[in-house]
Amino acid sequence: MGRGVLLTANLPQLQNLIKRDPAAYKEEFFQQWNHYNSIRQIFQINPDEQAHHFRELVSFISQVSQCYPKETAEFPSHLSTLLLENYGTLTPDTRKTLVQNLVMLRNKNVITSIELLKSLFPLLPRMTSSTLRVFIRKTILSDIRSANIRSKNHKLNRAVQAMLFGMIERGMDGEVQGDKGKLRTMSGPTSDGTANSGEEAMWAVILTKELWRKGIWTDTKPVSIVALGCFHPIMKVQSASIHFFLGSDEEKRDSDDEEEDVPDVRALHHRREINKKTRSGDKKLQKMLNAAKKKHHRKPDVSSANFPALQLLNDPQTFSERLYDLLNRYDKRFSLDHKILMMQLLSRVMGAHKLCVLNFYTYIIKYLAYHQLRVPAILVALAQSVHDLTPPDVLTPVVRKLAQEFIHPGVGSEVIAAGINAIREVCRRQPWSMEEDLLGDLVEYKKSRDKAVTAAARGLLQLYREVNPGMLKRRERGKDASMGMGKGGQPLPFGHSAEAAVDIEGLVLLEDHLRKLREEDNINGAENDENEKDAWKGWDVESDSSEESGSGGWMDVDSEGDNLEITDSEDEQGEVSTSERKTTEDGEGPGRVSTLATSKILTPADFAMLNDLQLQAATKAVEAGGGSKAKRKLATLEASKKAMLSDQAEDTFISENDILGPRKKAKADYAERIASIEKGREGRDKFGSAKGKKKKDAPSSSTNREKARNKPIMMIMASGAVRGKKKASLKDKQRKLRAHIERAKKSR
Repeated sequence: MGRGVLLTANLPQLQNLIKRDPAAYKEEFFQQWNHYNSIRQIFQINPDEQAHHFRELVSFISQVSQCYPKETAEFPSHLSTLLLENYGTLTPDTRKTLVQNLVMLRNKNVITSIELLKSLFPLLPRMTSSTLRVFIRKTILSDIRSANIRSKNHKLNRAVQAMLFGMIERGMDGEVQGDKGKLRTMSGPTSDGTANSGEEAMWAVILTKELWRKGIWTDTKPVSIVALGCFHPIMKVQSASIHFFLGSDEEKRDSDDEEEDVPDVRALHHRREINKKTRSGDKKLQKMLNAAKKKHHRKPDVSSANFPALQLLNDPQTFSERLYDLLNRYDKRFSLDHKILMMQLLSRVMGAHKLCVLNFYTYIIKYLAYHQLRVPAILVALAQSVHDLTPPDVLTPVVRKLAQEFIHPGVGSEVIAAGINAIREVCRRQPWSMEEDLLGDLVEYKKSRDKAVTAAARGLLQLYREVNPGMLKRRERGKDASMGMGKGGQPLPFGHSAEAAVDIEGLVLLEDHLRKLREEDNINGAENDENEKDAWKGWDVESDSSEESGSGGWMDVDSEGDNLEITDSEDEQGEVSTSERKTTEDGEGPGRVSTLATSKILTPADFAMLNDLQLQAATKAVEAGGGSKAKRKLATLEASKKAMLSDQAEDTFISENDILGPRKKAKADYAERIASIEKGREGRDKFGSAKGKKKKDAPSSSTNREKARNKPIMMIMASGAVRGKKKASLKDKQRKLRAHIERAKKSR
């Protein structure tokens, strides 16, 4: 009993002994467990009574719970229930203790990650302490990251994503508030006080964006979560979700990201010069310098499978239509900045997926005025939404409105340049949206005296010389365009095609490559029978993967060649070896049509291999003397591959600088010059220098020693002191040295 009384009064000592020998101190633990249950019942009635003792017991049981798993099976649920049900009545210290002990139980594998996250997710919207909020956020992110380090933990990811979906969906049935008008502060309290305010949905979006940015989640599920947030009735949730797709998040410079902490190279060298020189110190310094150099020169991996979020949208057409309905229906409730954000996202989705939301052009036309605030951003959204599948009759009124509002003598030259540039960007994507008479008037602005207007008009002229010179006057077409028209090279109208697509360019190369791999596998594998070899041998002519039973009758196609016109006559007349056939097809292969697309679903890896094979074939054709045509084809393939790797395709998103064009800085007037001068005088005395007077109670100049230290070397060499030292005799020098030694001894 003496030992029990002693140990129960000293919980840290009892905790240490239990960890060493749990069976010997089981009775003492049960005493503390019963004491904890009684204190917990009192604590639920009156949280202020014995709160400190309750926190000590909770910390003690959390430390030793892994020693008695059966007896403490309900302990984690006790902590979770206290946090979720009695959160408002708990003191900040108690909340912090309960959260920390829950995390400790997870680290000891007493509870699973799902059980921990089910308790932590509902706490984020209610949290008032910034330090505890940061701790919970880092705990959630680190737990999910550690679970997905070696391989994807699909069970945990699905559970967490379901929680995040639920956090957003709980507030989706509310009224759209906007950020102006009478519904700006309409949100009222709910049962938990978080659904209508949007805090719960906001945290779901923040955590999803962080997991996407760190590369932990890279599939369609996180994109769907944030896409749902774009239609949330709370404007701040909408804005955070839209910024995710626009790629304008400021969270990329988050200070709590340990991966972005780059050491200071100069500080490392300085520390190395001061400290003692050792081999281990040299190794550590070199290691840190290599890490700093690697982080400095690190570039994003363009070959990774982390595709842009816009490309992973599920059903982008429905997403675009819902976004436009939200923008059009609640137009008067949103501020201009928020409406421009929605326009930019809608236009990017339309341009990336080549979608048609025709009512968007009717909506945006009312904002096309030179006096409209932030009109360059609106013009960018208009241009990005256009693509080659947009009907020209929808864009013609838009182009006409741009010309009427921006291009006339009553506006400034920068307005005219912006209008012509906007029309050029629209017509670059859909040339048939321009009218011939309007084009002639716009091209005349190349004679303007303003440099920006002249450059914009010449850019429009050069565009139509390339895409449709027939719309230009004869004197404006240029030599190359006129020669092309003389040869009959006229572009087809919108919706017309020269010939139907019967094959994918270069697919024959991929088919031969796959067949060669199968033949090599069949040669290396002795267990494959002869029938499979014959089936792979005739794959490009007779095989059909939808009927893989592969009876031998499918191989004899010579007698029924009239009914099966699949390939050219080369394969029907005789057996051509793989090497000979490949040599013939590397350059052109004009008559052969591949059946691979009808018998196999092509994956992105297949298309990547197809691009590489086309590039190799074009390189061989150039080396074999293929002429200028082969060189142009090789240059086109290399340019397309480079654009794909650098993520700079033809439909790259444009910026406001593309609309505004080159601009010169306007000369400052008298008021602006005076304001700049006054700004430079701030914090400076009227006369004299401020040197030596800063951070001092009494103003004073610098000392003579400080002045001498800052003298130029030529002045020092010409000083009397230096001259006297040079002319001093050996006896004087010895006397000064002895005096110096004596003073040094006395100072000790």
